[in-house]
Amino acid sequence: MDANHSGITVEAIVHAPVEKVWEFWTVPDHITKWSNASDDWHTPYAENDLRAGGKFVSRMEAKDGSFGFDFGGIYDEVRVHAFISYTLEDGRKVEITFVPQGNDTKVIETFEPETMNPIEMQQEGWQAILNNFKKHAEQQ
Repeated sequence: MDANHSGITVEAIVHAPVEKVWEFWTVPDHITKWSNASDDWHTPYAENDLRAGGKFVSRMEAKDGSFGFDFGGIYDEVRVHAFISYTLEDGRKVEITFVPQGNDTKVIETFEPETMNPIEMQQEGWQAILNNFKKHAEQQ
C-alpha cells in the first residue's frame, strides 16, 4: 500500500499449519469451496497461476443466478507460505500475509477499498469471506 491509499485490514487465526493454510488459499479446488461471503453465493470456477505476473480469477455468483462477476487480477509478489500481493483488474492492491504461530496460522489481508460501497460494508464482506476460509481450512 502506498502513502496515498489507506488500506482496510481483515484478519483471522486459522487452526491449521501454514503449509495447509497456503494450500487451501491457493489451490482452485479449495478456492471454489470457500470464496463466498454468504450461503446464497458460491464460486463455481477458479483458476490460479500462482507466480509474479501470473493471473488468477474466481467466478462469484448468486446461487439463484441473479448476479455474478469475475474477481481477478495479476500477482505482483508471491513468497511461498509467507506473502502474496496482487493488483485487481481495477488497479487496487491487495496484500495477504501468512504468519505461522505454532500449529496455527494468522492470515492478515489488506486491501484498497473501492469507491462504490461504504468502507464498513467492504470490510464486512472481506471478513466474511476470510471467516468462511477459516471454517473451510479447519474442517479439512
